[in-house]
Amino acid sequence: MAGARAAIRYAKAILSLASDQKSTDVVNNDMKSIAKTIAENQDLSNMLQSPVIPSSAKKAVLLDVFKSSNKTTLSLINILISNNRIDILGNVASKYNQLFDQSKGIEIATVTTAIALTADLKKKVLAKAKELTGKNVEVENIIDESILGGFILRIGDVQYNASVVNQLSKLKREFTLN
Repeated sequence: MAGARAAIRYAKAILSLASDQKSTDVVNNDMKSIAKTIAENQDLSNMLQSPVIPSSAKKAVLLDVFKSSNKTTLSLINILISNNRIDILGNVASKYNQLFDQSKGIEIATVTTAIALTADLKKKVLAKAKELTGKNVEVENIIDESILGGFILRIGDVQYNASVVNQLSKLKREFTLN
């Protein structure tokens, strides 16, 4: 991933600046918005990556799209533009969110299911994940119909695969070995 180390450095710097200004929560919301907008909008992503589009045009578009952002967030955009690193804005935003969650002791549990989690099931997963980690946990549900049923739970580096596809592949391996 190009610029990953630089993205972490910028994210740490912005987190430090935001904590000095006591605006970490507001900047975190801005960074979530930026990361989501860039990930979901291919044209915006392509514009940021393009070496042909001048920095002034990129800056104008970003300041227009994110005009309601905090001044710390806007200063990040200006710094990335002046350092010719605006192409890593989405990575910086994602890294900021991760660092913010770590600083608050929040762990993200990713649950991949074939259908959307119900509120009751989400509450059970949240309780189990909190019990396993001892930290505050937020559940993010990813829907992937290819797992057929069951779920895949990922918390940090730990993954528990209870999907039907995984169980079927285990059975297939057992039968081919015997």
